[in-house]
Amino acid sequence: MSNIIFTSPAKYVQGKGALETLGQNVESIGRKPLVLSDDVVWEITGETVGKSLEEKDIDFHYVLFNGEASLNEIERIAEEGRNEAADFVIGVGGGKTLDTAKAVADELGKSIVIVPSTASTDAPTSALSVIYNDDGVFESYKFYNKNPELVLVDTKIVAGAPPRLFASGIADAMATWVEARATIKSNGEAMAGGKTSIAAAAIAKACEETLFSYGHSAYKAVEKGLVTKQVEAVVEANTLLSGLGFESGGLAAAHAIHNGFTVLDGDIHHLTHGEKVAYGTLTQLVLELHPEAEIEKYISFYQSLGLPVTLEDMHLENVSYEDLVKVGKAATQEGETMGNLSSEVTAEDVADAILAVNQLSQK
Repeated sequence: MSNIIFTSPAKYVQGKGALETLGQNVESIGRKPLVLSDDVVWEITGETVGKSLEEKDIDFHYVLFNGEASLNEIERIAEEGRNEAADFVIGVGGGKTLDTAKAVADELGKSIVIVPSTASTDAPTSALSVIYNDDGVFESYKFYNKNPELVLVDTKIVAGAPPRLFASGIADAMATWVEARATIKSNGEAMAGGKTSIAAAAIAKACEETLFSYGHSAYKAVEKGLVTKQVEAVVEANTLLSGLGFESGGLAAAHAIHNGFTVLDGDIHHLTHGEKVAYGTLTQLVLELHPEAEIEKYISFYQSLGLPVTLEDMHLENVSYEDLVKVGKAATQEGETMGNLSSEVTAEDVADAILAVNQLSQK
């Protein structure tokens, strides 16, 4: 019998100007961090990061992230960390940067500090990474023994990122309760490797409630670069509540279908993680036989945020049924999280549900 489990980062800090406190928040962790970021994010954050670390006499080494959370990229950066004798790792950026930073820290056997530049995924708080090949096709989940030492979110920076990324984070977070309750119902395993705790279920449910209550108004504020109380609430939901909720609650069909979509070629690869998860969430609701009115509530909410709800939105208006079955086969393969919904779901069931979502959304 599996144990009930709950896991979380050691510390979470969120607010306007939080990045200025990075040095004081990490000085007890180490003195020579490897800092990983891409060139766009570093242009925005580099000066503040550098100043905050230098104020505490922390000697950091910066490494440019090349864009893909692949095993080759992880090994390249880890080797640089070894050469620099880094004693912990700081990841600054979006989901793939952060997943790579966590994997590098694991390779080095060091602690990880996570500084998201967007609220676009729930990756920051977790003790796992999503690994892709060098072409961006999903390969596997990589699990670690501990969560980040610190997750630090500067909401001013998050609100300054493209609104599309904020909406994508909402979409990723909206899957949290949908998938956790499916995991609970099936007595499945959480991503952290045990049964869903009462705490995780409560957090996952609060995540969805927060998003339905404040998601649209927060999105509108972010379109103007504003940080309101609604924005703070949704950033916390996207990052902390969703992160804790999915890791200790469980994933199911929504993320399995997202992973399935990565096997397709074409413009679908221009969509974000959250945008593909949004369609996966709607597909899970169809597979679960939820009432039409309930599914339409999610569709309307997603539409208000500019998220994809039709095959045309997904750049799949000309997709063949055979290709949708390929998505279904990938989503239902052994080891995928579809098992937390049901082990009886077939590839054809997934393909049919994807088409059904398109019909409902067009209506």
